[in-house]
Amino acid sequence: MPKKLSQFSLRDLLVVGLPLLLAVLGAFYIASKFIKPAPPSTLIMTTGGETGAYRIFAARYRDILSRYGIELTIDPSAGSSDNLARLRDPGVAVDIGFFQGGSAQAGDDETLVTLGDLYYEPLWIFYRADLADEQPLDRLAQLRGRRIAIGGPGSGTQVLARQLLSASGVEAGNSTLVESGGLELAERLRSGRIDAVMTVGPTESALVWTLLYTPGVRLMSLAHAEAYARQLPFLSNLVLPRGAIDVGKEIPVRNINLLAARATLLAREDTHPALLDLMMQAVSEVHGSSGLFQRPGEFPRASLMGADNFPLADEAKRFYTSGKPWLQRYLPFWAATLVDRMLVMLLPLIAVVVPLARIAPSLYGWRVKSHIYRRYGELKFLEAEFLEQPGRHTPAEWQARVDEIEAAVNRLRSPLTFSDMLYTLRAHIVLVRHELARRTVESRNENS
Repeated sequence: MPKKLSQFSLRDLLVVGLPLLLAVLGAFYIASKFIKPAPPSTLIMTTGGETGAYRIFAARYRDILSRYGIELTIDPSAGSSDNLARLRDPGVAVDIGFFQGGSAQAGDDETLVTLGDLYYEPLWIFYRADLADEQPLDRLAQLRGRRIAIGGPGSGTQVLARQLLSASGVEAGNSTLVESGGLELAERLRSGRIDAVMTVGPTESALVWTLLYTPGVRLMSLAHAEAYARQLPFLSNLVLPRGAIDVGKEIPVRNINLLAARATLLAREDTHPALLDLMMQAVSEVHGSSGLFQRPGEFPRASLMGADNFPLADEAKRFYTSGKPWLQRYLPFWAATLVDRMLVMLLPLIAVVVPLARIAPSLYGWRVKSHIYRRYGELKFLEAEFLEQPGRHTPAEWQARVDEIEAAVNRLRSPLTFSDMLYTLRAHIVLVRHELARRTVESRNENS
């Protein structure tokens, strides 16, 4: 029974296909090393005091992230400096945290990135009204010798307060610097147990709002605000307009010159990119509107002062340049994240699979044809040898060599696609055999 005809040669297919398959698998393996893992469902944020603005904003972030199935865990802290210490400590389970510009500098081997400026954080200086005679206090030097609350240990308020007081000649040697913060300072100031309170935060801060409405407490307008801002570039000179807090009660009673740092978010550089993308959308939603000290769309923004040399996260750069990630504009977060991860696998498909798919048929054809070309070569060399040295072998030996080539050709398992070449070779073998026989007969006739 004749063997079944085949459309392809399994042996040649394996010889050509296996190396190509290994190349494709190798390309996908290499690409798999660059696939980002799926984003975790939890993000841990270090904030600040329970009644501070950081805690308020973090709660708003949490509500936004919950829409995308991400749980934001809020971890209270002492403030900006404490947040920075936590983020830098690999033993502390935290991913992201608030930071007050100017309270610290990035290190040479910094592992944190910034998401940019979020909003202005004014420095509010409240003092007892009975400290001023006729004119309100407007210089920090006037607090010399007083009991001044400068914020708790680990807070950005204390760092900034010490800088400004020291520049004004107010130090621990000539004044009482109280390392304390929190809402209870309002009662201590009202009751006369302290003379002044310095606190950093937006008007949403519980302490700031309370002191603005506390009788017998005044808000200092800094006469040297612009001078401080020139000396400390991370600060801005802001003006709180008369009546901006409450027009009916006329709070404040005059324009107030304030100094303000800029709040930002710092994140560990290994925080999942998809979560940073979501955080950029959250901060834009929370801080993008207008306020007492900002125009609509002014925040968030890339840090003007480089966020104290902390590098801007790649996700933040992309957000400030082109907005929301393209995939998330059209797909749910989970789907956009999945597609983004899978796009890495398209690289080997484009760079390896597509070119190999184009050359694979040619390689396979060359492999099959090479068997036929090899026999063609043997036949050609035999014919040339016979023409040059016909007496080298007997006629029977010449025919035997032709028979060997023909037998080898008959053993070839060529696919149907290349059958025409195989039959052509067989016809050429017959022609060579007849040519050898004809020349042998002519040679005998000449010799006889």
